Amino acid sequence: MTDRRVASQVFRDRLLKVIGRSGMSHSAFARSIGLDRSTLAQLMSGADARLPRAETLAAIAAGCRVSVDWLLGLSQREQLGADVFGEVMQIEPHEHSPIDDRMYRWLTEAAGYKIRTVPTSFPDSLKTPAVIDFEYTRLMDSDPGRELEKAESRLEYLRRPETEFEVCSAKQAIVAMARGQGIWEGLPVGHRRAQLDHMIGLCEELYPSFRLFLYDRSRTYSVPFTVFGPLRAAIYLGKFYFVFTSNEHIRVLTRRFDELVRAAVVQPPDMPAFLKSLRDAI
Repeated sequence: MTDRRVASQVFRDRLLKVIGRSGMSHSAFARSIGLDRSTLAQLMSGADARLPRAETLAAIAAGCRVSVDWLLGLSQREQLGADVFGEVMQIEPHEHSPIDDRMYRWLTEAAGYKIRTVPTSFPDSLKTPAVIDFEYTRLMDSDPGRELEKAESRLEYLRRPETEFEVCSAKQAIVAMARGQGIWEGLPVGHRRAQLDHMIGLCEELYPSFRLFLYDRSRTYSVPFTVFGPLRAAIYLGKFYFVFTSNEHIRVLTRRFDELVRAAVVQPPDMPAFLKSLRDAI
């Protein structure tokens, strides 16, 4: 099916949706937005891959209070006018954690879709209480106990049968934790070993619905971001998120994630052996 035919089918599906939602007959709907009944019938016939003229699209969008981009399948959001920009890109604060309550809401909304994420180090859902306590006690306005509750709820999410979750982390981040370097300087040896054992168990338990890839930061770089299926993508910038809901932004970040997967130096089936080698070297 060509791109034009796909776009035409999406338009017809969404036009049928707004007509059904209006509760009107096709004739009444056409009159309500200033169209001829024959014009509406042609748009819905599916006989060819033509899309409506700009003025027709504008009339449908204005009459139904939806965006033209949504009608054409270019956006997942229906809002019209100024609301569309606010949904395409938002700036949202965070709670001194890359996976906060807002992130959990987005995960819940995307249930059933593949989630792709690049964390700042490695996922909080894989961290032991001791590591979470070590990391978050240094943040003035962060409560380690609350962060632990969040991590546990994320782990429960990963264990749901419908979940498909991919993570790309920098290999250097996990190596630094194992060696007690960088932000993990001062983390006791016992805690580091326990953390690696914990990750080994979870990688074995959750695979293949949960897949952890490691890329080499000396060869490539990525800021932390998450793609929530086709619904939204969020880039984490330390103090806030950039949140995108347009199809094009989501596609760009999905492609970037796929590039990291292709560049991975440790694949998910090899994670337990890799982590065991780090643990044995401590």
